[in-house]
Amino acid sequence: MVHEMIDGTYRQTNLPNESAEYLSKREELRHAEIQLMKQREKVAALRRQLPTGATVEDYEFIEGPAPLDEGDAPTNKVRLSELFTAPDRSLVIYHFMFGKKQAVPCPMCTAWIDSFNGVAHHLAQNVDLAIVAAADPATLRAHARKRGWDKLRLLSAGHSTFKYDLGSEDREGHQDSTISVFTRDADGTLRHFYSGHPWLADDIKERGIDELNPIWNVLDLTPPGRGTFYASLDYGTKVHAARR
Repeated sequence: MVHEMIDGTYRQTNLPNESAEYLSKREELRHAEIQLMKQREKVAALRRQLPTGATVEDYEFIEGPAPLDEGDAPTNKVRLSELFTAPDRSLVIYHFMFGKKQAVPCPMCTAWIDSFNGVAHHLAQNVDLAIVAAADPATLRAHARKRGWDKLRLLSAGHSTFKYDLGSEDREGHQDSTISVFTRDADGTLRHFYSGHPWLADDIKERGIDELNPIWNVLDLTPPGRGTFYASLDYGTKVHAARR
């Protein structure tokens, strides 16, 4: 074991000059982290124990060629059922705030999808993953090229009611970020399993899907915390200044 228990305390480092106060508070924090881990596991268990979800229609999407650098045509129509690549796999769809009333791609959604692209090959071992936007395929793919999203299925919702039905779009076309999970029964019946939104209550409108992105969780490790950080589509000179 790398870390030793000394006087009932698990040391996280081997630094010789840590004060007794620091070690005491770090130990208190360790116990809080254990409780947080257990709470996350409890929430995940409650999610897994949800009753059988509602059946959903076999929505139709529009998808361009798989290679991003080979143009945007021809496009193909693909059904929700066709996004499942094997039996007994779940399908995870991230609803991208882009298109209709959201003329500019959402920076926060973009940060989420940057992360998904980075771990897509890991997720593919267990689940199927796709990104759905209200934007047309060419517009969506142009943004994807700028971001280097080369490991994701990028779909336009087209004229379907998919985003409205799952709560990521209102009747006027205003967009919201959402993540949805679907399953498919042995007989091919498609079911909604779970959807999560940034809002959890009237006074919690931006924290509902934080756990899906490492950015804010890493910031929470630092003395200043996450503060008021918001993702940007272009950090410009700020990033370069930080690197010098």
